[in-house]
Amino acid sequence: MKKKIVLALFVSITLFGLTACGKLDVVGEQSEKSYEAILTSMQSRVSADDSNGGWSLQSPDDEARFVWTKDFNKTTTDVMLEVAAQPFIDAGLDVTKLPEGMVVGDKIIIGTDLGDENVTYVGEASPLDSYKKLVKNYRDSISYHQALDHYGVKLGNGNMFEWAKDMKTNDKDIVFVLNPQPFIDAGVDPSALESWVFAKVETMDDSGKKIEVDKFLKPFDVES
Repeated sequence: MKKKIVLALFVSITLFGLTACGKLDVVGEQSEKSYEAILTSMQSRVSADDSNGGWSLQSPDDEARFVWTKDFNKTTTDVMLEVAAQPFIDAGLDVTKLPEGMVVGDKIIIGTDLGDENVTYVGEASPLDSYKKLVKNYRDSISYHQALDHYGVKLGNGNMFEWAKDMKTNDKDIVFVLNPQPFIDAGVDPSALESWVFAKVETMDDSGKKIEVDKFLKPFDVES
C-alpha cells in the first residue's frame, strides 16, 4: 500500500513539474499542428506582409486578413485583423464614431501589441516558425474554444482569429471573430450586415462559467 501511495505521489509531482515547465502544454502544441494544417491548406492565400513586418492569411472572399508578426520587437501591432469597411458602412456604420485609428483607408484594423520580445530564427523564417514564436513568447494569447473545437489568437476586447482543431471534422475551418458592440454603437444594424454572421457564441468567463456572447463571425470551410 505504501509503495502505491509513493508511486502515485511521484507521478503527480512529475506531472505537475512537467506542466509547470510547459512540457504538457497541449493547447499550445496542438494549436501549432492545426495551424500548420491551415497554412498548408491555404498556402495560396498566405504571404509575407512587409508593410506590417510579418505574415498574412487572407480570407477566400478577400474581405479579411489575419496578420502576425515575425519579430515582436519590430512591430507595434503584433497580431491583427484587417477587414473591409464597406460591408459595415453599407449596414449603417459611421466610421467617425469608431475609435481613432481603427479605420485606415477602406479597411478596419483591429489588433494588439503583445510585447517587445526580440526573436531569432535559424535560417529564413516561415509563417509557421513565426506562429511558434507567438506561442512560445505569448502563450496567454492562444486559446481553445471548446464549443467550436477551435484554437485561436486573442486580439483583445473579444476579437479573435480562430481555426479548427481538425478540418476533417469541422465545417468552420477558419473564423474571423469581431466584438460587435463598437460597430453597433457606431450605427451598424446587425441584420443589414452582409458577408458576416451575427450570432451568439458559447464561451467561458474568467471563472470558467459557460456564457453566451454576441459576435460578428466570418467563417470559411477551406479544407483542401
